[in-house]
Amino acid sequence: MEQEPQEQPVPSVQPEQPAQPESRHEPVVFSGTGAEYFRIWIVNLCLSIITLGIYSAWAKVRRLKYFYQHTSVAGANFDFHGNPLAILKGRIIAVILFGLYAAAGEAYRIHPILLLLGPLIFLLIMSIMPWLVVRSLRFRLGNTSHRGLRFSFHGKTGEAYIYFMLMPLASVFTMYLLWPLAKQLICKYVATNSEYGNERFGFHAGAGDFYPPYLIAFAGFIGIMVLAIILMAIILGIGVGLGGSDSPMAAVASVMAVVVIFAGYIGGLLLIYPFLTARLQNIIWSNTTVGPVAFESHVRARRLAWIMFSNIALILVTFGLYKPFADIRFARYRLESGTMLVHGDIDQFVAGAQTTAGAAGEEIADIFDFDISL
Repeated sequence: MEQEPQEQPVPSVQPEQPAQPESRHEPVVFSGTGAEYFRIWIVNLCLSIITLGIYSAWAKVRRLKYFYQHTSVAGANFDFHGNPLAILKGRIIAVILFGLYAAAGEAYRIHPILLLLGPLIFLLIMSIMPWLVVRSLRFRLGNTSHRGLRFSFHGKTGEAYIYFMLMPLASVFTMYLLWPLAKQLICKYVATNSEYGNERFGFHAGAGDFYPPYLIAFAGFIGIMVLAIILMAIILGIGVGLGGSDSPMAAVASVMAVVVIFAGYIGGLLLIYPFLTARLQNIIWSNTTVGPVAFESHVRARRLAWIMFSNIALILVTFGLYKPFADIRFARYRLESGTMLVHGDIDQFVAGAQTTAGAAGEEIADIFDFDISL
């Protein structure tokens, strides 16, 4: 009898593993030009002067819109939606506070006891500065969009007093040894409380990442000042040696020595600023994430220093007319040194709650030269 054929076992079908999302780099592109921005800049300047500063609120919106709309990443431009009237209200409040502080400085002429009025108003302004900073961040981020989605800021004011007041004060009392830690905490507070659509930002740099650039900058500044002091001593020694301590030669040497110290101080600051700006931008952005997106920054200190120094020289030579070209040049290098690293599909971002806030905080912070690098 014939045997029935044995059934062959059917091989089991393994389920397909989901494909891992590919990562890709999306460079930041800045398409602004100096000639184009010059027309906006000159009109803004003239109208601000003619209107005694009232138009400056509209000028600021035009300026921010130009830079935002000419900055693109992943094929989409940023945009700014701030209301000029809200900014104008903020500037009026800022001018009032600044006027009160300036008037308090002259109040002692009426009565000596009013000499305390200036410091009291200054302390009052400083005490509300963290609140103003939070309002500023809410206004700026809440009026910024990319791919139709708004950014937002949800930081609590109580925490702002810790990071923007207590930590800077602690760094002062520790001879600024705590300032790198304060800077790291400020950056983390701003980043982790910022949102794009419904995705929170993350910040992954520690205080140890901030200490090296600050220590290098401090050591470089001390080295420049030591060289300036040595040169000053040499100049004074030559002046006194040639003509005596009361001679005209000694007087000239004293003036030259003061110039050398001043030049060393300014030169040290000018050399440190581009170094710190480059290193901090690289640290901050290279440790920032949002959802499936990470960022990289590769600003070179030497290149940034060259751009800054040449911009200053050209602005002086052209009596200020090169300013808009300098702004474009500076912005292009810093922006295009950044890259967005996308893991997966960027379209997964969905619109989240949008925060609205008044502009008063931002404008008061601006007039007192208070800003946050994010």
